[in-house]
Amino acid sequence: GDILDDYRRTDGVWILTRNKRPYQTDNEKECAEKCEAERSFNCRAFLFTRKKLQCLTLAENAKTTVMFASVDAVLYEKRIYLLECKRGIGEDYRGTEASTWKGTPCQKWAEKIPHKPNYTPEKYPNAGLEENYCRNPDGDKRGPWCYTTDPAIRYDYCNIPDCEDQVTHTGEVECMQCNGEDYHGEVSRTESGLECQHWDAQEPHMHGFTTKHYPEKDLKMNYCRNPDGELQPWCFTTSPTKRWEYCKIPRCNAGPAVSGPGSQCLSGKGEDYRGRIAITESGNACQHWNTQFPHKHGWIPAKYPCKSLEENYCRNPDGEKRPWCYTINGTVRWEYCTIPPCDGSEQEITGMNNVPIHIPLTEECYQGKGQSYRGTTSITASGKTCQAWNSMFPHRHEKTPDRFPDADLRENYCRNPDNDNSPWCFTTDPNTLWEYCNLKRCDDHTQE
Repeated sequence: GDILDDYRRTDGVWILTRNKRPYQTDNEKECAEKCEAERSFNCRAFLFTRKKLQCLTLAENAKTTVMFASVDAVLYEKRIYLLECKRGIGEDYRGTEASTWKGTPCQKWAEKIPHKPNYTPEKYPNAGLEENYCRNPDGDKRGPWCYTTDPAIRYDYCNIPDCEDQVTHTGEVECMQCNGEDYHGEVSRTESGLECQHWDAQEPHMHGFTTKHYPEKDLKMNYCRNPDGELQPWCFTTSPTKRWEYCKIPRCNAGPAVSGPGSQCLSGKGEDYRGRIAITESGNACQHWNTQFPHKHGWIPAKYPCKSLEENYCRNPDGEKRPWCYTINGTVRWEYCTIPPCDGSEQEITGMNNVPIHIPLTEECYQGKGQSYRGTTSITASGKTCQAWNSMFPHRHEKTPDRFPDADLRENYCRNPDNDNSPWCFTTDPNTLWEYCNLKRCDDHTQE
């Protein structure tokens, strides 16, 4: 991710500090790199001046020293040193609490009286053992601790609140509605205390949940999110032996417990569709969401109160291309439903209940070379699935939506952005770069 994401930015201020080092850099990112590499002291912040392109790495931040106005300066403070709460077991806690839960003052980590420490700044230079602040250099499951100034008590734990229970610096409450698909907080630890892997990283776990694939899901940094309609926010972990895990996000006390009226027609992917169509596009009746026969599934209405999984109505709880349902046909697990689009020309469907509505899907043939084709076919002539246009896996390419804004390169639908003979797509087969799509040319009467 962007190195500056780890800093809080404040424009037009300067802070006084004794420990600082000047550098000449071209931009803020280079200055942040100097701060990360600083070895003369623990760099808590840096100042950058735009006119002089001067960078000052600082040992202090606005919490520990005086701040005043300075028009040309920008202050970047490391977020980790601004938190007075712990994430997980608090191994990265860098706050200034300096007494135990009983109120006993902590002994300085560099001192040997009254207790000779096993953990010292020299032995553990990356553990933040400064002054007499509470820390967790040994990964103690009970959280940050310190040696005490009481000769009778060698060490004790500190009372550091969990960040999950606090309001973050952005002012957003760290809680979730429903199953947390609207959660935009900054919790980045799993329920067991594992640190989350950054969403834009592919190590230690490869995955497809990237900002390009899910631009509307706010996959920032390594914050817990719920991009796929899981029970609650989750993340991939930085542990090679644990691929993913749920995060501990408390539920908000206020707010809607169930969804609103929703839409009676298809808008976008139909995630807000709340109509009563209960039959698939091929004519199969839908299975009730609260039953497990003939198909067992995890979309249980009680677990997803905001998804409106009522009766056997078609819904889109997981961000599919459009609403769908499990079918009562034992040989067909699930299918899409045909929902009229919200273009203003369809009649009201209220009261039609379970009557299937047969409307033609978006055109499934093409005119000329198919440059104007805007259908939803995503299968090649040989039966291969198309790769999404904004994806670079398994094939890297230059036919992206931003480079061809007029070509409607949505999802993984077949298109012809480069004036080829007919609509085509890259394939999800690593051995086949691209193929023409399974489409026919429209005859003269079809369009009319």
